[in-house]
Amino acid sequence: MAGNRMNYDAPDRTKDTVIRLCRRMKPQRARLSVIGLSIVLYTALSIYTPFKSAEVIDAIWQSIQSSREQGTAYVLTWDGAGESLLFLSVLYLFTWLFYYLQSFLMANVADMLVLNLRRQIAAKLNVLPLKFFDRNKSGEILSRVTNDLDKITETLQTGLLKLIVAVGTIIGSVAVMFYYNVFLTLIFLAFMAVSMLITRAVAGKNLKYAALRQDSLGELSGIVEEYYTGRNIIKAYNHEAESIEQVKKSTDHNRLASQKADFMTNSVNPLIRLITRLGQAGIAVIAGAAMLKGTMTIGVVQAFFQYVNQAGEPLTQASFMINTLQSALASAERTFELLDSEEEKPDAAMPAILERAKGTISFEHVSFGYDPPKLLMKDISFTAEPGQKIAVVGSTGAGKTTLINLLMRFYEVNGGQILVDGIPSVNLTREGLRKNFGMVLQDTWLFGGTIAENIAYGKPDASREEIIAAAKAAKVDDFIRTMPQGYDTMLDNEGSNLSAGQRQLLTIARVFLCNPPILILDEATSSVDTRTETEISKAMQKLMKGRTSFVIAHRLSTIRDADVILFMENGNIIEQGNHNELLAKKGAYAALYYSQFA
Repeated sequence: MAGNRMNYDAPDRTKDTVIRLCRRMKPQRARLSVIGLSIVLYTALSIYTPFKSAEVIDAIWQSIQSSREQGTAYVLTWDGAGESLLFLSVLYLFTWLFYYLQSFLMANVADMLVLNLRRQIAAKLNVLPLKFFDRNKSGEILSRVTNDLDKITETLQTGLLKLIVAVGTIIGSVAVMFYYNVFLTLIFLAFMAVSMLITRAVAGKNLKYAALRQDSLGELSGIVEEYYTGRNIIKAYNHEAESIEQVKKSTDHNRLASQKADFMTNSVNPLIRLITRLGQAGIAVIAGAAMLKGTMTIGVVQAFFQYVNQAGEPLTQASFMINTLQSALASAERTFELLDSEEEKPDAAMPAILERAKGTISFEHVSFGYDPPKLLMKDISFTAEPGQKIAVVGSTGAGKTTLINLLMRFYEVNGGQILVDGIPSVNLTREGLRKNFGMVLQDTWLFGGTIAENIAYGKPDASREEIIAAAKAAKVDDFIRTMPQGYDTMLDNEGSNLSAGQRQLLTIARVFLCNPPILILDEATSSVDTRTETEISKAMQKLMKGRTSFVIAHRLSTIRDADVILFMENGNIIEQGNHNELLAKKGAYAALYYSQFA
């Protein structure tokens, strides 16, 4: 999505988005039918009540005139106008009832639609390939699943409903106005035509500005999330001023985009209202003259002005809501773009079953590139036997992490195959493959919950005794018991109330608890002190015994006992063998080793 903005000027995108939204509301046909019926009845009553009020007011006015001529006090009687007033009051009551019903049900429809979209997006995020998240900032993704969906909800709950009602009310009101007075209606329509031309001109530009606003908001959310996560690094390098300046620039970008969008959305409302008021003033003068001539009654005139307001005010709302709908369509397009993103390659239709791997891993002529035409890895082949310790070394960017990502099927190979116990990994489900692996990464991840829950992340049904045993094996039990609530101490979503070494120890305890047959260790002891590292290394040796282990190492002293060392450079394995064999070759590994221990 990043760097690939949608073409908001293409007319077919809006049409396609509307069709897709309508299709997603099909499961709510019953509610929509009731809403439609309520709209029809509400609109009909809104048009009929002024017509009825003309009769009631004329009847009351005639009674008042008659009482005045007879010199008697006017008394409102049931037979005179009381019955008609009660009937009119009942009509107004039902008008309100149908308005409430349609508003309530439409809010329900909008919430259900967005709820389903959120569920689909949640499911979509679970099947998107890792490259999607590599190419898009988390803040931009969050903006699409929060701000954009909120915009859709808001517009469906209010804007769409008001627009539909406005269209029906305008048509019905104008029809009755023609019945009362053709000339006055033509004057009103002339002013209405001017308003519609302005609305059309504004609506044409509003979609573009609305899209720019949503894009800039996603960019701002991404920057804020990025800077918040890296706040300690920013402070350490004294980049507070630069980061604040960058946020200001992004905020100003969003402000300018919002100003344009809000101006186009809000400026049309008072302008059309002014035109409507000018039309009403002209109509009032002519209607007053008609009353003096006796060609229009007072009841008809007041009813006519009700219709002018009913047609003029909805016209103002319609122009406003059309622009709001344009903004919502821009949000919907962004949402559908996320849902249309390329997914991971689906699992095999009849996958192989691998309950617990023995640990044989084979790369057979594997090739891979993040950009397929530009391969990073070419013809990678090696085999790891059960229980072996495989060390992967090389300079930064050599392809060590990429090798692990391919092993875990975070990325799919472009050529060749990876086998686990002789089974191609593509023939296994991702879940079936990954349950055989335990990972301890250099970058720790903890979630908001207790320490016990964080340790048991890979085995939620683990007993407290199992959790404590895993913590002891990872040399983390002692410090946990010094915490305020021990294993029940709550952590935030970054574990900021722990040191970096303590966070790393908890992730190591997770692996002990899962007891997987294959291990992946990415500098697992990089954040602990030397004494703790020694103790953990002893525990790791016990854990790795009988298990295939892949160790990404930068300090070569930690992998001298590895059965196989893979030395990578520019994405390819240029040397492989054990420590002594590679030193004897006096190649790249030997040069790197001696440079560390010179």
